[in-house]
Amino acid sequence: MPETIKNKSARALKILEILSAEYPDAGCHLEYNNPFELLISTLLAAQCTDERVNAVMVPLCKKYKTPVDFLKFTQAELEHELRSINFYRNKTKSVLSCCASLVNDHNGEVPKTMDELTKLAGVGRKTANVVLGNCFGEPAIMTDTHLNRVSQRLGLTDNDKPEKIEMELKEIIPDKLQVKYSHVIGQHGRTICKAKKPLCGECVVCDLCPSCNKI
Repeated sequence: MPETIKNKSARALKILEILSAEYPDAGCHLEYNNPFELLISTLLAAQCTDERVNAVMVPLCKKYKTPVDFLKFTQAELEHELRSINFYRNKTKSVLSCCASLVNDHNGEVPKTMDELTKLAGVGRKTANVVLGNCFGEPAIMTDTHLNRVSQRLGLTDNDKPEKIEMELKEIIPDKLQVKYSHVIGQHGRTICKAKKPLCGECVVCDLCPSCNKI
């Protein structure tokens, strides 16, 4: 018999309680000082590691701090700065277009709504949720590869499309816990529930996981 929404939510909250104690410092792995820096870093992080993005963005943002500053770059100049990031040419176009929209349509400020954020070049729901959750305290499920994988293995979603995963998890995770869930589950994915070889023998929520010792 399929697990009811009520029971799935109760199990998810128990998992979150246990993992929150296991990873009390779980948080965003991208380094940032303001919403603009996180927006651009998250845009660049698609199909690229957070470590690589940090290595590029931290020194870059010491010199170029605002959308106006980034628009001083030519396409070729910014491509040179971002050349070590996967798909840097296409991402450069998105960054410059996004910055132009921020300046022209939002007075240089990062908007605070999903609708406005997802109208920016290169910004989908995942990127918008990262900014909304980390910078503006909004409920947000951040569907990165780790959250998606671990949530699937835990049996909290049976979807493989990020937007559907987000919507399913929003049904069972209370608004006030969605950002914490995203950080904690993401950290568990990095530490224990790894993509190729999950360390089930070391997992503190193994007894709550239908995939335990089956992968």
